[in-house]
Amino acid sequence: MSAPASAAAQFVAQPFVPRRFLSNAHLQTIFGNSLPRENRLPEPVREMVEVAPAKDGQLASKVLCLCHWQPEAVRAERPTAILVHGLEGSANSQYVVGNANKLWRAGANVVRMNMRNCGGQNYEMAQRTPTLYNSGLSGDVDAVMRFFIARERLQKVVLVGYSMGGNMVLKLAGELGADAPRELHTVVGVSPAMDLDASVTALHRRINRYYERRFVRALLRRYRHKAVCFPQIYDAGLAAGITSVREFDDRITAPYSGFASAEDYYYRAAAARVIGRISVPTLVIHAQDDPFIVVTRETAAKVRANPNITFVETRHGGHCAFLAARGAAEDDGYWAETTLLQFVMAHVR
Repeated sequence: MSAPASAAAQFVAQPFVPRRFLSNAHLQTIFGNSLPRENRLPEPVREMVEVAPAKDGQLASKVLCLCHWQPEAVRAERPTAILVHGLEGSANSQYVVGNANKLWRAGANVVRMNMRNCGGQNYEMAQRTPTLYNSGLSGDVDAVMRFFIARERLQKVVLVGYSMGGNMVLKLAGELGADAPRELHTVVGVSPAMDLDASVTALHRRINRYYERRFVRALLRRYRHKAVCFPQIYDAGLAAGITSVREFDDRITAPYSGFASAEDYYYRAAAARVIGRISVPTLVIHAQDDPFIVVTRETAAKVRANPNITFVETRHGGHCAFLAARGAAEDDGYWAETTLLQFVMAHVR
């Protein structure tokens, strides 16, 4: 484990010890992200939040948030956690549900944010939002945060992102820098894709093709549905022959999102460019054996040099998994979730 000596509140994470027989990174990743989770959350309140205005005669872009509010008398003073999922995930991803339950039990309000096009039933949001999503849309998280701060008069907001969502919340924190709203108390990125180009390269390695094929199939399904909903914008033919995430980003994500190429997208959308400017207490959790998320030496140096960031790097843990042995009654063995809860509560009390 490592953390800068001047990290806020001198937070020290408990060591991560993989669950028995699950020290292998791929087993961690598969089991940690697929085992069913217990969900005791109350029914969510569905909120549609506009993140980009209508343009060129098209609809405004909105995202679907699933909200769990504490009683109105205490809502504003309780911490509010905005949870952001990863690539081709949703507000119902297992790690989102797991974190939401822990934070809710701790007394926090919880907002499970879907990225553009994600969430709902039968591609509901893809039909209601004309734009695609990408890892650089940190402004969407900002729009959601400011919407709920204003409407609910929130005093303490926490941003939590996994993988692609981790990149987005860290990128936003870096972009805001010293101008972050006073209501933003802390930020957490778990297995964050801060170095997009290096991570996409790692994803294409032969040993990781299982993961890449799954991502590509899901991306292509969503894009083809998008082309049916908005044929005047999207060319379904562009999806033909795509076999890698880099090809998808070069042929579809980049041109439709205002980037010159996949490489331009990876550079401009990466949190690594602005990580040094983060000025709020931030936790970054990364496993050295993550199969496809790479934190470069240069980015790790920037993270460690920022006294506002606590960098917890474990030897094992896989991608968004960190599955440990079960502990006491409230410890279900999801170490990253327990660790980030401890960090969050230390900074919002």
